[in-house]
Amino acid sequence: MFSLNRKTALITGSSRGLGLTIAQGLGKAGAKIILNGRNKDSLIEARKKCAQNGITADYSIFDVFNEKQVRDQIDHIEKESGGIDILINNAGIHKRRPLVEMTLEEWQSVLDVNLTGAFLTSREVVQGMIKRRYGKIINICSLMSEVGRETTGNYTASKGGLKMLTKAMAVEWAKFNIQVNGIGPGYFLTELTKPLAENPEFNSWLKKRTPAGRWGNPDELIGTAVFLASEASNFVNGQVIYVDGGLLASV
Repeated sequence: MFSLNRKTALITGSSRGLGLTIAQGLGKAGAKIILNGRNKDSLIEARKKCAQNGITADYSIFDVFNEKQVRDQIDHIEKESGGIDILINNAGIHKRRPLVEMTLEEWQSVLDVNLTGAFLTSREVVQGMIKRRYGKIINICSLMSEVGRETTGNYTASKGGLKMLTKAMAVEWAKFNIQVNGIGPGYFLTELTKPLAENPEFNSWLKKRTPAGRWGNPDELIGTAVFLASEASNFVNGQVIYVDGGLLASV
């Protein structure tokens, strides 16, 4: 039930970090991987990392908020690969600022990529899924889909919106045998979070706040991603699974 053999998976924002980890996890489960990002050099490097782990990966260069690029590249992938079976909407950005000081550009750009980008990419990919009556869409949500912290208002709004978009997609597309779910990562050690981990005050706060008492390892997201991408989750729809070491369960 957990095999992804003969499945094609597109993972947006997968040139590094959690996106690349998830992509490699799906590849190890048998899926044909298509990486995505805006920088060709970064994608070439990501593909090399996949190859070092025995995973063959292609890549597609497009900005998830550029409607024409999304449409053109998805059309190309569909024709070349025979169809996208699995879509992981992982592309995201973060611009920290107290809401009272936040510029419209800082607000809008985060929503554009994190929320609208997932809508635009899914809208194009799902057309092929509807024709084939099969598909798995996984939106990478966040703890911030449920809770907020200071200076994260734009990110929290985008990830809260993505949680509800997940439910809306599931309701509209379930009749076509398409399952749309989300993964809400907690705090994971990556290149982007390294400065937070090296901050003694934040590191101490996080470990006390998380029942598991530690940061997450990126590999610990793979099992949930494979589950939601596989036939094991055929009757799971419109859900967000939080992989957070118990943080949201704790007060």
